[in-house]
Amino acid sequence: MTANTLSVMSPDGGLSRYLTEIRKFPMLSKDEEFMLAQRWKEHQDPQAAHKMVTSHLRLVAKIAMGYRGYGLPIGEVISEGNVGLMQAVKKFEPEKGFRLATYAMWWIRASIQEYILRSWSLVKMGTTAAQKKLFFNLRKAKSQIAAFQEGDLRPEQVSEIATKLGVLDSEVISMNRRLSGPDASLNAPLRADGESEWQDWLADEDQVSQETRVAEDEEKSLRMSLLEEAMVELTDRERHILTERRLKDEPTTLEELAAQYGVSRERVRQIEVRAFEKLQKTMREAAIAKNMVDA
Repeated sequence: MTANTLSVMSPDGGLSRYLTEIRKFPMLSKDEEFMLAQRWKEHQDPQAAHKMVTSHLRLVAKIAMGYRGYGLPIGEVISEGNVGLMQAVKKFEPEKGFRLATYAMWWIRASIQEYILRSWSLVKMGTTAAQKKLFFNLRKAKSQIAAFQEGDLRPEQVSEIATKLGVLDSEVISMNRRLSGPDASLNAPLRADGESEWQDWLADEDQVSQETRVAEDEEKSLRMSLLEEAMVELTDRERHILTERRLKDEPTTLEELAAQYGVSRERVRQIEVRAFEKLQKTMREAAIAKNMVDA
């Protein structure tokens, strides 16, 4: 199954038209999805795969819209998400008990994020785990502290974000400058005729579909299960520092942990980064074993 076999997969013909067209594909019931998945798995039936893919194109578009503001054409972001969706359909095993939407979210987000990181590598964006986290969470962190001004952040804002995300102040400043280009206006027309605007296609957060809600709940449950299993592989000190720095709503500062363990602030940061990388590796291996990510 390739993109060439699914002509509807690309928004190149016009984003507004594409978003309208994908709404026409019906959603699948759990039984329909299971039957189609079995047909694809056992007989490589392209029509079964086509139905599973097209019924989830709206999910891709919704996820892709969450990655606006990185200076990349949203149509290309959607296309990359669609590639991830097709990979998910190919690997999907319905007998695991999860719906395709839950499984596909992992693939869609991974495909989009890899595309964004490849594109941003032109400006030599860092690729450590902490820097990737900073890249994809800086805007959210800024909004949480109402840092809406143009240009550089104030020193206290930089410090607060750096503490929250577990990175250096200098990394926050550098990343903020890289991402400080003007975002597209939500009132900008999708196409030249100006009949519809970007904001018309934003999901209403107060009207989440039941399928999306169930999928998100299942994904959260799976992530928590993987996290709990992976935390066992850390030392007591690594587990405590990682929990204090990254798993609490109000993270403990490096200074506080440094005083507690009698080491330097930089040493605590190193332990945190090492523990996080170890945690990621363990979770990734566990996810592969569950066939939730690409081996």
